[in-house]
Amino acid sequence: MTTALIVAAGSSRRMGFNKLLAPLAGVPVLRRTLAAFQACAGIDAILVVAGDEAATAVRGWQAEGGLEKLQAILPGGAERHLSVWEGLRACAPGTELVAVHDGARPLIAPDQIERCLAAAREHGAAACARPLTETLKRADANGVITGSIEREGAWIMETPQVFRLDLLTRAYEAVLGEGRLVTDEVSAVQHLGAPVHVVVNDGPNPKITFAADLALAEKLR
Repeated sequence: MTTALIVAAGSSRRMGFNKLLAPLAGVPVLRRTLAAFQACAGIDAILVVAGDEAATAVRGWQAEGGLEKLQAILPGGAERHLSVWEGLRACAPGTELVAVHDGARPLIAPDQIERCLAAAREHGAAACARPLTETLKRADANGVITGSIEREGAWIMETPQVFRLDLLTRAYEAVLGEGRLVTDEVSAVQHLGAPVHVVVNDGPNPKITFAADLALAEKLR
């Protein structure tokens, strides 16, 4: 069994409004995200970890139909890693793989989700990513460029990030036990020393963070 864990508990402080419920070409961001996982044949169940406003919206969409894989809507934690932990604890018995995805990445394609699942089945841990192609510079506190940052072998991490459930659970037990703060699941699993394989994503998969990201996503969809 493969479970998708959609993290949608953010406060959207940088947006000034709930980005997950913002319309993207007429469809709320989070609704688009859920639809991609609903359409992915390799996903058996969907869990959503959400704040109150998003949770209410998801319940409404579920009542309308079309989200048959949605199994539960869970309250989020104060930090992202705490929300993920709540989701991991709620995975049904028999779950072998868990795919963690940011609710604010609405353009993920079902076939890319499938590629990530296939890599995780083979390797135990895989993450959607794209190679870094931009030139990077380092600057000081005054905004003066002080040097270059090597980009060879550098990747920009995206989601979904897919793992064997037992591996990711052990990773989060270690993170929480040591009081560590991690910003994604790859970081948690790396802390155990386990390898994570990248899965190249050639399609658009931006994270909606600022208002301008919505306009860009509308052009990319």
